[in-house]
Amino acid sequence: MQSGGTSKLVEIVQHEARELLEDWLKQQLNADTLRTDLMNERELREQSQHFLRAFSEAVQHGAFTDIRGPAWAAVRELLEHISSSRATQGFTASETATFVFSLKQPLFARLRREYGRDADGLADDIWQSTVLLDALGLYTAEMYQQSREAIIMRQQQELLELSTPVVQLWEGVLAVPLIGTLDSARTQMVMENLLQSIAETHSAIAIIDITGVPLVDTLVAQHLLKTVAATRLMGAECIISGIRPQIAQTIVHLGVELGDVTTKATLADALAVALQRTGSRLQPS
Repeated sequence: MQSGGTSKLVEIVQHEARELLEDWLKQQLNADTLRTDLMNERELREQSQHFLRAFSEAVQHGAFTDIRGPAWAAVRELLEHISSSRATQGFTASETATFVFSLKQPLFARLRREYGRDADGLADDIWQSTVLLDALGLYTAEMYQQSREAIIMRQQQELLELSTPVVQLWEGVLAVPLIGTLDSARTQMVMENLLQSIAETHSAIAIIDITGVPLVDTLVAQHLLKTVAATRLMGAECIISGIRPQIAQTIVHLGVELGDVTTKATLADALAVALQRTGSRLQPS
């Protein structure tokens, strides 16, 4: 950008803000990336107005090359908010970044008009404006990616919680039906939920049913043993059910020692053991 604060960009965003906004909106509304199913024109206008206002205040400080500096704090905060909201709404990264990139055409058109035949001044201002808007666009994409990752992590956490339910069958007996692959994160969630439920219900027996677990390898077996050990430290006994013939062979082949852990082939068998040990009986309705 031209030294000494002589850039015409500052004059344009200060004195032609309204006209620039309307042309920018027209550019966005005519773009292929327009998502009228996710955002209406009023919302788009509000975001564009807020951005131009913050952008104008930032460029007046002349800090054109450092968008990470304090002069651009308000712009960065606004772009973070826009990126986060659009990530939640379902926009793609390119659609979100285009919000900033689409400002180039109306801005450059005004720079060409202001510079007239001054080709050198125009080239310098357009180049530096390009660098500035590209940096802001990339920052927007970066914030979008962070927002998407946060959303995915939150959804994964919610799925983990839903996929590791702890059910109280009757007083003193809990059950954890597991379906799908067990990994370290999910096993940790199982353990935390189970221990919390034991503490809340004062249950003496916990049944971990792995009928729906397709594969039991050394790592899964170790996770199960750790869960059993943690359950015993809480004063409860653990029964593992759903030991199918294939799983039994795999555990023996791997040389995994289940020790004195009670195991049963089916959940029904585990329930029978739990009934016996708690002295409970099923009454016909």
